[in-house]
Amino acid sequence: MPITRRQFSAGLVAAPALLGSGRGFAAGRPVTVASLLGEDKPETKIWRRVGEILARTAPGRFDLRIVPNAALGGEKEVAEGLRLGSIHAALSTVSTLSGWVPEGQILDLPFLFRDRDHLARVVAGPLGAELKARYEAQGFVVPGFINYGARHLLAKEPLTTPASVKGKRIRVIQSPLHTELWSGLDAYPTPIPIPETYNALKTGVVDCMDLTKSAYVGFRLHEVVPWLIETGHIWASGVVMFGAGLWKGLASQDREALAAAVAEGTTYFNELMLADEAASMAKAAAEGGKVAAAEDRAGWQAGARKVWTNFAPQLGGIEKIEAIARSA
Repeated sequence: MPITRRQFSAGLVAAPALLGSGRGFAAGRPVTVASLLGEDKPETKIWRRVGEILARTAPGRFDLRIVPNAALGGEKEVAEGLRLGSIHAALSTVSTLSGWVPEGQILDLPFLFRDRDHLARVVAGPLGAELKARYEAQGFVVPGFINYGARHLLAKEPLTTPASVKGKRIRVIQSPLHTELWSGLDAYPTPIPIPETYNALKTGVVDCMDLTKSAYVGFRLHEVVPWLIETGHIWASGVVMFGAGLWKGLASQDREALAAAVAEGTTYFNELMLADEAASMAKAAAEGGKVAAAEDRAGWQAGARKVWTNFAPQLGGIEKIEAIARSA
């Protein structure tokens, strides 16, 4: 039987039943880790790998209690849990954290990054260091960035042009930037937590949404929106994050061990995500999913440039954005 967030919070489920670690109670520091997806997806596999690394590099010092399948809530609820200390670690898109760190939305600007390597170089530089400091000031310690892949439009019909989304109700992340993008294309943005999107699409509360290829199949959305239109409009950046209360309470050697494990884990996650995208799209195709190329790319990009201009004042100015776009 699936574990609910209410059961976990109320202490109605014993910790070992959640862990799946096979180790029972450990002597190390308990670390409650929230994952949105199941054991077969990169979002959970990264934490299993981090646990394996820590077992070698910091034996007996950590007890990762991994709770998969969004049992502790969607991204926003998990982020709030980290700030409160009820959850200790998780992954998150930078979009979800924009309510606390709006400057992070620079990574979400549509058509800003040429490819995944361009994005990786940017977050490894001064901008990444700047954002890490801002996240920590809000209670999120971020040892590393991850890449969920490009976001594409998902729909019940092939909405291949900017004009085709006019008047459509689109589910969006709870982020002002995502709302601005789709409003600018004359769609009707509707913020809905990710665990609720399947039913919202199935019942017609919304007509479409955007998501990465991996999560498209991870949340079984191909069953209700069979078309994936390859817009690739946003590279979905994410973070590996820990609650500041947990992090600051660790001894320095434990922080170092955890940071090193996360560094290895992020590389593993990004490799897994590439493989998972291919496997996910093969599964979608076998179960009726269809792929369409985006048309009128210039029109999509023109809509994106409006977002650049409108968000520039809070993201450091248009010159900063243009410099990132031009960077090697």
